[in-house]
Amino acid sequence: MPAICGIDWADEWHDICIADLETGELLVEQRFAHDEAGVTALLGTLTEHDVCRATIERPNGLLVGRLLAAGIAVVAIHPNQVKAARDRFRAAGGKSDRFDAFVLCELARTDSHRFAVLCPQSDETVALQALCRTREDLVQARVALGNQLRAQLDAFWPGAARIFAEVDSQIALRFIERYPTPAEARGLGPKRLARFLARHGYCGRRSPEALIERLRAAPVAVCGDAEQEARRQTVLALVSCLEPVVARIAELTSEIKGALHAHPDGQIFLAFFRDPKSSLTAAGLLGEIGDNRARYPSAAALAADAGHAPVAVESGKQRAAAFRWACDKRLRTHVCVLADATRHWHPWARDVYVRARARGQDHPHAIRTLGRAWCRVLWRCWQDGVPYDAGRHGNLNRLVAAEG
Repeated sequence: MPAICGIDWADEWHDICIADLETGELLVEQRFAHDEAGVTALLGTLTEHDVCRATIERPNGLLVGRLLAAGIAVVAIHPNQVKAARDRFRAAGGKSDRFDAFVLCELARTDSHRFAVLCPQSDETVALQALCRTREDLVQARVALGNQLRAQLDAFWPGAARIFAEVDSQIALRFIERYPTPAEARGLGPKRLARFLARHGYCGRRSPEALIERLRAAPVAVCGDAEQEARRQTVLALVSCLEPVVARIAELTSEIKGALHAHPDGQIFLAFFRDPKSSLTAAGLLGEIGDNRARYPSAAALAADAGHAPVAVESGKQRAAAFRWACDKRLRTHVCVLADATRHWHPWARDVYVRARARGQDHPHAIRTLGRAWCRVLWRCWQDGVPYDAGRHGNLNRLVAAEG
């Protein structure tokens, strides 16, 4: 008879509980180390007992990947749901890894119809997702380091933070590396700055004279020699950390653009953006939504996972809609970017946004309302495998006809 399994994962070991699918009879309770020998033994045990479904508290990771590769259906259950289910199987408040594995196993046996099975994605989609997520993480690191660098410069060398638009841009980092203190930039003039800009490939948006004026217009701080030297060393350390991060972000941007255009579903998501440079958001949407059409059986499921569908709260005569916290945060960000970008140029998107604001919704709420509307369109194009075509957008055509 087939069996089911609950797995409580950890960094160093994994507890498993295997039970008979029909009777719930306990077959195996065992702990495996998180190394190659342990993972191989775990998979061998599952195969030996003909395990057809495994539940675990995470939707990704090395162990989940190995389970999927072994042909085992994996059900990812949120830790909050496991926490709420513990009291079904205990009288006291005890908790252990082995007990959590038992709870997961019972949920797989009795409530499997309530939880969706993980849908494997293609290698191209997983690679694109990894590139996008890595870039997003590096952007967060760049912002944090840039804020620290700006704070240091504002304390003793404000001109270096204001001469260029962004303190963490490549040209700004080169400038701060060359002139880390006011004393080292004392003899800097337009001609000398022009040679520096030409040497480092400045875009030429502002003239050297305008940049020098910005530099000299900044307030002057009073610092002793010891403090200035200490801050100089701090600034150079931050610049040395920022430079490889900024360079890698630029490389990842190029890699993501190439991977998106090479992906079979790339054009479906690119069609939602007017600017061809919007490949980052399109790639993020594709990476998070994936290419397995069974993952989202309806547009409502996609909107809910993207955090753009409210949560209904009803009690007696009271009815309210609450913000959805449990969702894919990265996907929510990408759909928000799509909604915010299209409301400026797309007639239908602008109409949905304006009507939402007229009903009293603030900007973030109206963006989520528009995002939910875009999820319906996006889901239809994704399911059909065709890029977005404004000529086939019924609501848009009706709006244009009404206005004409």
